[in-house]
Amino acid sequence: MNTYKVDLRGKTAELPIIPLPSGVKIAFFNLHGDVELTEHCGKQLAAMVSDCEVLLTAESKGLQLTHVIARELGHAYYAVARKSRKLYMQDGLDVEIESSITTGREQRLYLSRHDAELMRGKRVGIIDDVVSTGHSLVGLEKLVAMSGGIVHKKAFVLAEGHAAEREDICYLGVIPLL
Repeated sequence: MNTYKVDLRGKTAELPIIPLPSGVKIAFFNLHGDVELTEHCGKQLAAMVSDCEVLLTAESKGLQLTHVIARELGHAYYAVARKSRKLYMQDGLDVEIESSITTGREQRLYLSRHDAELMRGKRVGIIDDVVSTGHSLVGLEKLVAMSGGIVHKKAFVLAEGHAAEREDICYLGVIPLL
């Protein structure tokens, strides 16, 4: 299997090259289950978002990363946008987002009232594993605005393709679209 080697500020990762149904190939990044890599990336990103008062991520790959960052920053809670409405979210918020490069279809993001209240009036750091098209990011930004929070930082482990040219984000490494 072909791989792409990326340096994540002192930690190297070998990412498998995976073809998507669209014909595009990506260097697939997966934090799930990799404790050492998640800890490394979380600590690196925590330094970049240390002035944020609350963090927001989307399930699922951003969860453990955001947990590490929140722990490093001493935050008791962080907000999570879910991809399906859970029973405890009946009074929450939701937004529709355009298809991301890996899902290939429109999605919705749901936020509980509790998590929306966490962000009200606060400087929010949006955290995720990879930014590519930016469609998921737009949805997260809308949820912050709907909650009355202020998007302060947008931090990712990797910027994919043209996302690396954005000046409004911070990240640890860059991967290409192939």
